[in-house]
Amino acid sequence: MCSVDEHGAGSGASIQDSLSSSGQHHVRFGRLLASIGRITSTNDPELKDSITLDILTAVREDSSVTQRTLADQLGIALGLTNFYLKRCVQKGLIKITSVPANRYSYYLTPKGFAEKSRLTREYLFESFKYFRAARQQFGDIFHQCVGCGQTKILLAGASDLSEIAVLCSQDKPVELIGIFQPGAKKDREGGIETFSRLPNVTKFDVVIICDIEDPIGLYQQLSAKLEASRILAPDLLGELDIPLRLVESTHG
Repeated sequence: MCSVDEHGAGSGASIQDSLSSSGQHHVRFGRLLASIGRITSTNDPELKDSITLDILTAVREDSSVTQRTLADQLGIALGLTNFYLKRCVQKGLIKITSVPANRYSYYLTPKGFAEKSRLTREYLFESFKYFRAARQQFGDIFHQCVGCGQTKILLAGASDLSEIAVLCSQDKPVELIGIFQPGAKKDREGGIETFSRLPNVTKFDVVIICDIEDPIGLYQQLSAKLEASRILAPDLLGELDIPLRLVESTHG
């Protein structure tokens, strides 16, 4: 059994879990950008956005996180962490609620989720690690699929991600059926057959979302026609809070 439910519970491991177990570790964006010397001033808009993204991500992962823990994770001063938290609250990105023992819980608002998605996408495109991360994650997804006996794969969304997926598939024992691109005017994309409508569901085992412009919209479109267990996405899109599930093995 290789499936997990929408909330991460289940008998198997999520794509994120498998990445972590293989030695991949989450690096806070602000610290990464600072470490490679792309930002030199605390007044730099890019640094401000990266710290905001780190805070939104941390709050999304743990609503009970403390400011001191946040400061340690982000590698910035406690006072600066407090400043950015207040800024997020003022902008309507985070809601604070009181809990016993004079503690606080932080929650992302719908506006906060949207801002987190926007900042994540901008970061991914600006980061030099984008291609390397995508290649690693598609490799892991293909490995998981092969392990579950699901080797006929359809990509959804013609984009930079789908091009990387095609490259990664060339040395894997999988068969790419093609690329599903709603409203596509081309019959082929980078040498791969392109479908403007979803192919017959018997022609593929799983579909991997590669759309960058509106991955959540494409997920919703796919989930209306396919079992959720047949829809996958790399962690790069998982940062946008797309529910992820591994395929369920047809071989038990």
